[in-house]
Amino acid sequence: MTAPTQEQIDGLVNLALEEDLGTGDITTDGILDQETTVTGTVTAKEPLVLCGLDIFRRVFSILDPQVSFPEIPFKDGDEVPSQGTIIHVRGKISALLKGERTALNILQRLSGIASLTRKYVETAHPVTILDTRKTTPGLRVFEKYAVRCGGGTNHRFGLFDAVLIKDNHIKIAGGITEAIRRIRRNCTGKIEVETVNLMQVREAIENKADIIMLDNMETDILKQAIQMIGDQARVEVSGMVKLENLEELKALGMNFLSIGALTHSARSVDISMNLDSG
Repeated sequence: MTAPTQEQIDGLVNLALEEDLGTGDITTDGILDQETTVTGTVTAKEPLVLCGLDIFRRVFSILDPQVSFPEIPFKDGDEVPSQGTIIHVRGKISALLKGERTALNILQRLSGIASLTRKYVETAHPVTILDTRKTTPGLRVFEKYAVRCGGGTNHRFGLFDAVLIKDNHIKIAGGITEAIRRIRRNCTGKIEVETVNLMQVREAIENKADIIMLDNMETDILKQAIQMIGDQARVEVSGMVKLENLEELKALGMNFLSIGALTHSARSVDISMNLDSG
């Protein structure tokens, strides 16, 4: 899987450190010998899917260029058991204390997304799990990477890389037929159309949409829509998708399930870092 670039990682880490450190860590600077070397042990406090290890490491290497990571038993995408040691960090105590919260915040957030995604992917198999654009502003590249670490698939990255005709496009254009006609006049590539009822589904089929999104439909309507579409287009189901109803939904036979909750509702997992002088 393609990870965020070094430039993207540095941009995030520098911004996050500036936010947390400001003019300096007045507590650490006022108490400790800045040159003392310690080792930090990072531990999973619950089962999780790891994501964000390179970003975690970069936080400390910016603060202490001599920092080392003597043991890294896991990589992004790996499942880590509860109480599993994720990584050891050895460096100046000032760097470890100043970077601890920033590094953990990022690791916990991205691992939370990856862990939730893995649950959806395993339950929905063989249906493909997609993410959405409902991401934290400025963090999309990282959160979509976390989805991939969890085994999910990225939907369009932004407004620039795929056509998706949504409800407001349809309203302004005067209907699905006209919206698709205008798109074909101005764009090439596959066309996806969001639908909310069977009438719109039929119109999307008649206009040869490549992908038809069935948005927030009740199960009985979904079943009718999927049967109506058959093999005339690929089917994406969105809205009202939860782990609790995933088994029932996937039995209907769609190609994709898109889930905003992967990024907008994932809980940060519990990870700790303890320091010792060894």
